[in-house]
Amino acid sequence: MMNFSVLNIIGAVFMIFSGLWSFVSYHKHLLNTLLSLEFMMLGIFWLMSLQSLNIGSEIYLGLFFLTLVVCEGVVGLSLLIYIVRSHGNDYFKSFNVLEC
Repeated sequence: MMNFSVLNIIGAVFMIFSGLWSFVSYHKHLLNTLLSLEFMMLGIFWLMSLQSLNIGSEIYLGLFFLTLVVCEGVVGLSLLIYIVRSHGNDYFKSFNVLEC
């Protein structure tokens, strides 16, 4: 029988690889790629929190990581809003003729 912590690690690694797979394969919309990046970051945070439980009660690195993930999400969503307002959609096929 597998240990509970091994199942958590397998779940987090599966979460990271499924986010990576969706990032590589479903690249029609910008919103899909941003969601897959956030899914990968949640998997990495899960692994970091599991590791911090093994080491001790040090959570400041996890909070710093979550702060960076939130900032990355805000920048991605602001770029998405800017692109939708300027081009009318978020298709990657329409980005080859970007104008300044």
